[in-house]
Amino acid sequence: MLRGFNTAASGMIANQRMQETLSNNIANSDTPGYKADQGTMRAFPELLLQQMGGETIPTSNGCLTLPTQKELGSLNTGVYMQEAVPEFSQGDLRETGSGTDLALLNGDLPDEEGFLFFNVQNADGEVRQTRNGNFTVDGDGFLTTNQGHYVLDNDGEPIQTDGMEFTAQEDGTLEIGGEEVELGLSYSANASDMVKEGDDLYTPGEDADPVENARDIDGVNFEIRQNNLEGSNVDPSRTMTEMMNTYRTFEMNQRALKAYDQSMQKTVNDVGKLG
Repeated sequence: MLRGFNTAASGMIANQRMQETLSNNIANSDTPGYKADQGTMRAFPELLLQQMGGETIPTSNGCLTLPTQKELGSLNTGVYMQEAVPEFSQGDLRETGSGTDLALLNGDLPDEEGFLFFNVQNADGEVRQTRNGNFTVDGDGFLTTNQGHYVLDNDGEPIQTDGMEFTAQEDGTLEIGGEEVELGLSYSANASDMVKEGDDLYTPGEDADPVENARDIDGVNFEIRQNNLEGSNVDPSRTMTEMMNTYRTFEMNQRALKAYDQSMQKTVNDVGKLG
């Protein structure tokens, strides 16, 4: 009975985490470049059940009892949400009319799971990746993200615009005051290895290969669109349907948990009265 109690409880916890993931996707459905998280469920390791017994064999000196065991099968003991993996697919473009907004479009890529990113600098001065091209210019004239992180050029340096307007070419070259600056772009051959870090930033996972300079890899094609933003790839209608299904599954586990609780209560209160 306790095993069933724990199984139902684990189902409730897993569905609660899934609901939180889906709610976060809905909350970011209007965030430029946001990639929806996909929760992955996994069962706890199965338990192998065996029946232990003995078999009596007659002998000339009497009887001999030998131990026996019989395999009954496996038993699952619950489920948990293993991780939330971003779904890297191109979002729809939206024209904004703002010259500091840049959209990065994936062209032909050499790897099926490959993906491209802007290079930015986080608060600790480390290079990170983002798909959110909703840039602005800070008080010092540097091109930054809307969270204040410096946008980097191809040499890994912050881009200084001196507050001037600039023109972005399709190849990622910015024309600023008669000078040309190449946007820093990274390429990940397996985007599923990228981990969200907050503020729309990504970084390669612990065991993942490092990202590479997109301009140095043969077969990598892209396009930069100025005055445009890449939208979120969250599908609100599908996400709402998944949230309703997750809530129903949570309720089913809740009812099962309540039934186990009532059975345990009856056992504790009534078994002693039989004597």
